[in-house]
Parts: sequence; structure tokens; C-alpha cells
Amino acid sequence: MITTKPRVLVTGGGTFLGDSIAAALLAEGVEVTLLVRPGAEENLGSLAQRARWYTADVWDPASLKGRARGHASVIHTVGSLSADPAQGLTFQWLNFVSARNVANMCVSSGVPHMVLMSSARAPWVSGQYIAAKREAEAYIPRVGLRATIIRAPIAYRRGTRRRPFYALMSLLGVIPPLSWLWFSRVAPMPVDVLARGVARITLEPRTKDAIFSARDLRKRNSSRERRSGASERETQIQRQPPSYPLDDNSPFGWLPPDEEK
Repeated sequence: MITTKPRVLVTGGGTFLGDSIAAALLAEGVEVTLLVRPGAEENLGSLAQRARWYTADVWDPASLKGRARGHASVIHTVGSLSADPAQGLTFQWLNFVSARNVANMCVSSGVPHMVLMSSARAPWVSGQYIAAKREAEAYIPRVGLRATIIRAPIAYRRGTRRRPFYALMSLLGVIPPLSWLWFSRVAPMPVDVLARGVARITLEPRTKDAIFSARDLRKRNSSRERRSGASERETQIQRQPPSYPLDDNSPFGWLPPDEEK
């Protein structure tokens, strides 16, 4: 069957951010493929029926072979804001090595465009984490891919209990004049706004590398979307109880198999 829908692959299926971006892409009419860590398939919920999915380990290049073939773009969401060097889980391993393997998958599969979920620099974000993300940002164009870099703030789900500090930062990020300054780039953001922004930026026609901030993500949402949260269609697509952590410090994706705590 011939289809004219764009095809986008998202790593981190079965996780907070990966599933949210997949739901936003499906709401935009995109054909979505999810890469899911072996053993995490049950976390997909209704997305398992609405998107194609494969199991793969982003730290095992062999498991990624051919997975991205036929896709226009790959969105890489996997990484972690916390590390455990004693277990070999350094910031570079969690955030750079996974991105490097996915970029190499894109090259071998003929995918021209990779979107990297990177991070905004903020006092509450580890400098080593930022360094690993910046290294990943530099690697993608070096192997010949068109890179779209999303320097996102921490995300949260609306209606969940949050730490007072992060709630205050979110408030400062939307109230002028503070929202015109540094706060707008680092203030924690509702995950539906972030995911919708990432989906729409991914689908925009572009020929050059580009870096986007929280302000760019908000601009891709209407004022109603910024106020109201997920649309009815997005809610129907992602119909499942959250089985992954929803704290402000939640990782973007998964940790390597057998090393989770």
C-alpha cells in the first residue's frame, strides 16, 4: 500500500517523553515507529496498536541495524539526567553513546535527518550532563546528517504533584517581564507543549542544521494549546495510566538493561 504520510521513528518508546512525542506526531497525521527497550513493551498501552514498534537497545548497535530504513526523520529521546559511574553509567555513556549509536543507525539506514532531545543549561542541571549532550549535538552533523537540536527544559505532566521549586520556576517562565529573560529558556514545561513543539519542528521543511529553545517550542503551540493541555485526539491516542516516573527529574528515556534502580 502506497502512503504519502511522512514516517518518523522515535527512540524511547514506553517512556514519558518518547510516548508523548509519538502521540503528538500521530495527532499531526504522521506514520510513527517506536523503538522500545526489550521488556518495556507493556508500557506502550494503546500506542502499541496505533504505531509500529520494534524492540531494540540503543547501547547495542547490532540491535539497531535496519530499524530506521524508510523513515524521513529519527527523534532521539533517550538519556538520563542522573548517572551512576560506579555501575558504568556515566553521563557520556547514557547521553552521548546512545545518541552516537542512533546517529550511526541513521547513516546506515539512509535517514537524512536526526532530531536530538538535548537540554537547556540551568543551575539545577548537571554540567557533565550538558557536556555529554553538547558532544552528541556536535557528532550528528559530523557524520553527515542534518541535525535538529532541541535544547529543552525539564518537562512535567499537568495536574501532577510537583516540587515547589520547580512549580515556581514554571510560573516565572510565563509571567512577563521575567518570561522575556533567562527564565523562559529554562522554566519546566508541560510535556504536551514540549511534545507538540518537537513534532511540528520535526515536520517543518528545512535544509540546514538548527537549534531550538523552549521559546521555539511554545511558538509551535497555539495560545489555547498552551493553556489547555493535550487535545482530545492526543488523549485518545495515548490512553494509558502513566507507568513511568513523572517527577521533574525523570530521565528522558531508559537506562541500559539490568542496570535500572
